[in-house]
Amino acid sequence: MALKAVSIWGYSKALSPPLGVGLANSHSTPIGNQRYDFDKCRRWESCCLGVLAQTATTAVEDEEPNVPPLIDSSGAADGVHQIHKDIIQLPKPLTTIDISSSSSSDGSKVRVAYQGLPGAYSEDAALKAYPKCETVPCDNFESAFKAVELWLVDKAVLPIENSVAGSIHRNYELLLRHRLHIVGEVQLRVNHCLLGLPGVRKEELKVVVSHPQALDQCEKMLSDLGVVKIGARDTADAAQTVASNCARDTGAIASSRAAEVYGLDILTERIQDDDENITRFLVLARDPIIPGTDKPHKTSIVFSLEEGPGVLFKALAVFAMRDINLSKIESCPLKQRPLRVVDDSNQGNSKYFDYLFYIDIEASMAEPRAQYALGQLQEFARFLRVLGCYPMDTVL
Repeated sequence: MALKAVSIWGYSKALSPPLGVGLANSHSTPIGNQRYDFDKCRRWESCCLGVLAQTATTAVEDEEPNVPPLIDSSGAADGVHQIHKDIIQLPKPLTTIDISSSSSSDGSKVRVAYQGLPGAYSEDAALKAYPKCETVPCDNFESAFKAVELWLVDKAVLPIENSVAGSIHRNYELLLRHRLHIVGEVQLRVNHCLLGLPGVRKEELKVVVSHPQALDQCEKMLSDLGVVKIGARDTADAAQTVASNCARDTGAIASSRAAEVYGLDILTERIQDDDENITRFLVLARDPIIPGTDKPHKTSIVFSLEEGPGVLFKALAVFAMRDINLSKIESCPLKQRPLRVVDDSNQGNSKYFDYLFYIDIEASMAEPRAQYALGQLQEFARFLRVLGCYPMDTVL
């Protein structure tokens, strides 16, 4: 299948000259050492309207196929043999090796990749974004990225931050390494459940298995039970382990969907210490969507800055002066050039990190103010790339 040509939202001073603008005269407003001339800025904006606008690309409409359930667990309570049979029927997660040797998808269905096993929270997020999609489990985050790039799936839904555990830096790194576009976000309220074999009571448990973060987030309940905690790759893997081993004294912390998939009983729901436990996921696709203004949008960007005092302040001020809210800012050391040497004294050289800044702004690229802000940001940025413009998820 021939790949469609798409426009890439990106900028590097090594590839194109910066956009210039004079910013000082008698009518300017002082901000630190930088003086911003709003009159000139408006005249400059009227000249460069659309400099950063994305070339329109028609998004492929999502079909909604009727997909049968991953597993029929109605007979799970009849015995452990049925549980084993059901687990064998579950799809095997894609690995990097599988992806390298597989042929591309024919695009006849909406297929959404996620990291983990069936029953993972990431699968719940994929089904929230596309309720009738075909979910495709992947062995790791990079396999999900590659599955989209190689046309094996249409989209990927991957976690980017959790309200308790913080950001998932691995996926920030993969966003920069791969040329996929953010086309949506999903906010999922985490409901940790204590699962066990059919007929088991929670007082019988001596061991609980789950992802280390899930174990930490349920510390109070686990301490009250006095059980031994064992880490697993993810919550769905923990549920599968309990169902496979058929040990009545072993439970798992996972989602309610995992209980359904693996034929386990929910012994207790909402066992997390913090009730407001929310994970934010990004929806990734090969092609960007056409941004609109009919609903609230976010634009995610990544950039690095030239050296100099107050440069980060000046970079962020281009959004403040246009009343654009920043909903997130994340900084990561630049791996290609992690350290720079500065000789600022007679006592030798000092070493400092160079950083990449990931920022989410609450504005659509269809709005002139967002285009103007990114145009002015180019004056301070050594590198700038728009990762995506997409509708905000306001429903939990």
